[in-house]
Amino acid sequence: MQVHRGIPEQADTAAVLTIGNFDGVHLGHQALLSLLTDKARALGLPAVVLTFEPHPREYFSPADAPARLASLREKLLLLSAAGVDRCHVCRFDARFAAQPAQAFIDDILVRGLGVRHLFIGDDFRFGARRQGNFAMLRAAGAEGGFGVESMPTLAVAGERVSSSAVRAALAEGDLAHAARLLGRPYSIAGRVSHGDKLGRQLGFPTANIQMKHRRPALGGVYVVSVEGLASGPVAGVANIGLRPTATANGRARLEVHLFDWTQDCYGAHIRVHFLHRLRAEQKFPSLDALRAQIALDSQTARDWLAANPLPA
Repeated sequence: MQVHRGIPEQADTAAVLTIGNFDGVHLGHQALLSLLTDKARALGLPAVVLTFEPHPREYFSPADAPARLASLREKLLLLSAAGVDRCHVCRFDARFAAQPAQAFIDDILVRGLGVRHLFIGDDFRFGARRQGNFAMLRAAGAEGGFGVESMPTLAVAGERVSSSAVRAALAEGDLAHAARLLGRPYSIAGRVSHGDKLGRQLGFPTANIQMKHRRPALGGVYVVSVEGLASGPVAGVANIGLRPTATANGRARLEVHLFDWTQDCYGAHIRVHFLHRLRAEQKFPSLDALRAQIALDSQTARDWLAANPLPA
């Protein structure tokens, strides 16, 4: 998949297009992307996604913005896996937010991206003060010669599939429900970096995953499987949170203790799949108490994995 920052002045080819944040690329997103790629193949045109960075809610109200389900890199990987040919990442800033809805259609959709056919969610709004809507796009398409279709909301067991619903399930520790909405276990990908080696001192070395500045959508201690280190999954136990016993810097970290793993994995790019929640993160009175709890968590995780073995 080709990735472009921004919008070209003039498209060099027509495109089948969809627009959205696609945080988590859940089942609703996947259904929309399936429509996109099917139409693109039928017309012999590229399947193109327009997405935004940062998330518009992070721009308008950063203090109240929801936790991200996926980093930009993870989102791009998921879009590529769904068959998208090209993705344009548009910077959402004051200039973009102030753009009139008609200018968004004329300058971005028609001239910049060469839209031939457009798929959007049924609640999509755009332009300054969210003045643009589906009816405006349909009228513009009828006049400009491009098709416009809305994607109705997808429901699973009567529940609307949305990024918000996935976040709520993760916040409640309901990984099974989150997986039903995503179509896969929730995971976080990142590069293994050097930490403070506290886990090694406690007898439980950990792989520390770079979280950048993202506030995670879940916290606590989990049974996990790790992809990217061996030919198959590697089991382990992970803590994601603020590490209150060891640090007080307020920055979330993801640390994974890999079972029966002795190799160096610094610099590796891995994906951590969250399988089962063990407990909430907590502060312990001493490092000895923390060590004892990690030992207990590790054994509980091994017991769970014995009853729920990973695929080979």
